[in-house]
Amino acid sequence: HVQLVESGGGSVQAGGSLRVSCAASGYSDRRDCMGWFRQAAGKAREGVAAIDKDGHPIYSNSVLGRFTISRDNANNTLSLQMNTLKPEDTAMYYCAASRLGSTINWRQERRWGYWGSGTQVTVSS
Repeated sequence: HVQLVESGGGSVQAGGSLRVSCAASGYSDRRDCMGWFRQAAGKAREGVAAIDKDGHPIYSNSVLGRFTISRDNANNTLSLQMNTLKPEDTAMYYCAASRLGSTINWRQERRWGYWGSGTQVTVSS
């Protein structure tokens, strides 16, 4: 039974930093691609960042230069360091894992087989 559990969300003022993490249990496949998505109130879920099996990251333009995705294969964890946060970063953040090792078409939700339940990030102005 594969389970992804996010943690580390919270509230912060604009310009601040937060780090969210995702613990994977029930499997340990380092060939998987992993990623972060977010969904703001009233909006569709969007891809934030992904990292392939070899540790190569890819980011959405809206977070490039501010967010850093990383993975610790030894401990089956995925992290997202978020700096210089903006009010528009406010959303529920979801961890996802895919049996596809690459980040090709990473923004397409259908390619992600496993999802966490999310952690809320709120950025106030």
